Amino acid sequence: MGATAPGQRTVGEPGTARIAVDLLGGDQAPDVVVDGALRACQADPSLHLTLVGPADAADAVLAALDPADRQRITTAITPADTVRNAVRAIAQGHADALVSAGDTAVTVLAAARELGRWPGVRRPALAAILPTAAGRLVLLDVGSTVDPDAATLAVHARLGAAYASVVNGVTEPRVGLLTIGSEPGKGDRLRRALPPLLEELPLPAAARYIGLVEGNDVVLGSAADVVVTDGFTGNVLLKGLETGYALAGPPAPDTDLPPRAALLLGVGGTVVVCHGAATGPDLAAGIGFAADLHRRASVAAIADLLRYSEVSHD
Repeated sequence: MGATAPGQRTVGEPGTARIAVDLLGGDQAPDVVVDGALRACQADPSLHLTLVGPADAADAVLAALDPADRQRITTAITPADTVRNAVRAIAQGHADALVSAGDTAVTVLAAARELGRWPGVRRPALAAILPTAAGRLVLLDVGSTVDPDAATLAVHARLGAAYASVVNGVTEPRVGLLTIGSEPGKGDRLRRALPPLLEELPLPAAARYIGLVEGNDVVLGSAADVVVTDGFTGNVLLKGLETGYALAGPPAPDTDLPPRAALLLGVGGTVVVCHGAATGPDLAAGIGFAADLHRRASVAAIADLLRYSEVSHD
């Protein structure tokens, strides 16, 4: 499929989505992953799951499903190295996407090795969608690259702009750089070196760099549609915000919240990473998110916007 036009929001299309699920990923695995897989499978009759992990965990999912639903489950029995085997299911054409709540570094490395990276993407980025007062915002990186250089964050700015256009349907996304003040020169050496690069950087989807943003801008969402930062700062900010959301109480029943999951941008496939502390509903939402990304051909559309037509396995 071709790229989604900038600003155009596509509608999830019906169709089968084959999702490989890492049964041993997460702090409370496999129980919480089994719960999430069951919830996802029962909510989406077009969903097919490949359960990668120990036999007893896979059997727990099968035993809880109606016999008619069990034909939508495939098992890949392995006692260890589950995330690598789940990524291989995508590489070998047996699955359309992967969902894991396991170790982020292991997941990123497995995805890069098995699926390849897009040209120019030395370090893939984890991009999360956050709810804000003004709508939705893309924050990246949230944990993949904790010590990037300026060139890496410039690449991440391009990835984030394309992601905001394709997945959030943003016309001409505004890209900001997270630091400790909006005045020029604020921040550490990396943050001071980046603005000249971003000001000259050609961004996809008619996106534009709007300058420095602060933490309050992430909450308000009115200054930028994409906020770029290193994976260390992004992960700390993400977890702090999520704790604040939880303390604020449950959202209204009709609130459309993004899933607590991040898409790995820059690899040749759809890889969704959930928090290690993810609950069953979180895992189910992550699986549903991965299925929607596949049905909308989102990763291919992002690659098209960035003019990436191949991957590198070096």
